[in-house]
Amino acid sequence: MNFEDMHAQWIQYHLQKRKGERKGRLERGHQTAEKLFCHNVWWPLRGNFDDLHPEYEVLDWRGHSYFCDFVWLTPTVKLVIEIKGFGPHVRDMDRQKYCNELNRETFLSAIGFQVISFAYDDVAQRPDLCITLLRLVLSRYQFSAPDLKGAAEREIVRLAYALARPLRPIDVEKHLGINYRTSVRALQSLCGKGVFSPVTGADGKYVVRYVLQHNAFHGL
Repeated sequence: MNFEDMHAQWIQYHLQKRKGERKGRLERGHQTAEKLFCHNVWWPLRGNFDDLHPEYEVLDWRGHSYFCDFVWLTPTVKLVIEIKGFGPHVRDMDRQKYCNELNRETFLSAIGFQVISFAYDDVAQRPDLCITLLRLVLSRYQFSAPDLKGAAEREIVRLAYALARPLRPIDVEKHLGINYRTSVRALQSLCGKGVFSPVTGADGKYVVRYVLQHNAFHGL
């Protein structure tokens, strides 16, 4: 089934399950930006709309209803995805709306949601970047036993970004709870994939650290 048919079927499914304002919000709220995200980012990455809920209602810290653009709900994950245009979210936003947006996102994080946002311009003009970043987010939650090596390598890349410095094998050893030799093998494997570059010590004989390459996350 192609995107248009699957998207229409998905929206109709959620409309049939809703009543009142929840139904009305989906009819009014799922418009150009949201459909473009589905077409340019979610569909190429996932190929389905399983567990993705459009215009999903939550309560903010004041007890007020708020409709998220999307929420991906699985038994273990609650991921809010927002598509933000420059106009309504920057240029035309007053101080109170700005405060409310930050408070709402913090509150959602406090009650168990992860909140991520994509700029409308990126969704429209740079969808490949959005796909890469979303894949990185989802990969934290999705891996099976045969993919454990890949999951460990992704976590090593995340560690390098978090530490903002070259990695040493002992960093990986402590972070993943694996032995030193396994840490070295993992870093060498990532060097072979062009994700890291090895750096030798002063004597030039032994590799002592590994430098993350520019845009390394594109390889994940």
